[in-house]
Amino acid sequence: MSEQRRRGKYPDELRERAVRMVLEAQRDCGSQWEPISSVADKLGPTPETVRKWVRRCEVDEGRRPGLTSDERERLKRVERENRELRRANEILKSASVFFAAELDGRTR
Repeated sequence: MSEQRRRGKYPDELRERAVRMVLEAQRDCGSQWEPISSVADKLGPTPETVRKWVRRCEVDEGRRPGLTSDERERLKRVERENRELRRANEILKSASVFFAAELDGRTR
């Protein structure tokens, strides 16, 4: 996870520790929900929050299908740029209509 980007109210170290604890405990019991609940009780976040962290880690490491964190960030950046370019194009279209009408009025 990027150091300059911090999501939510939990520090990155806590997230990493929780995921590591779940993955280690999962080896012993086979199920994932039991270690998730246990780790959540010990560290404070909700079990659902810990489950999401574990899923994100599994995707980032290629153990589960889906977009990695880097791919998600890149997609968000590209979509944001796309929206900005569409807005700029609309402004330019409006301006060209305005100036064309103004020029047309001068030539008559």
